[in-house]
Amino acid sequence: MAGAMRKMGEYLGLVEQADFDDAYDEDPAPARESRTPAVVRPATVASIDERRRPVSRAAAGDVSRIETVTPRTYNDARVVGENFRSGVPVIMNLSEIEDDDAKRLVDFAAGLVFGVHGSINRVTAKVFLLTPENVLVSDEDKQRIAGGGFYDQT
Repeated sequence: MAGAMRKMGEYLGLVEQADFDDAYDEDPAPARESRTPAVVRPATVASIDERRRPVSRAAAGDVSRIETVTPRTYNDARVVGENFRSGVPVIMNLSEIEDDDAKRLVDFAAGLVFGVHGSINRVTAKVFLLTPENVLVSDEDKQRIAGGGFYDQT
């Protein structure tokens, strides 16, 4: 700490500069043996498709279930993320959560679908459909979900 304060004082001209010539050794460091550099070969570059994780079987085949999540706190985002990440489409009903937490959950869901190449669709004002990459939802399906036809099934 004192060294830093001294340097600041020297810079501002408040303290005389210290003579550091004595601190250096008079003998230069012994010369290192010269070595020839190793031959550097460029590594093969893998395609981005080879580096992606394989698509889960649930996302690749036909979808046999859709998970409906009605979060009550922001901590329920984990349930949404785990289901979606495993390849299951998720209906996120935000009607029973405060508006601030609902906005955070929508931001979380947007990042989630972006990271896994999925999509997010607003069904109603507080209901969102998160679909994995290989799942397509037609406009008719969206209208049926918005009309309540999907929720009537229990």
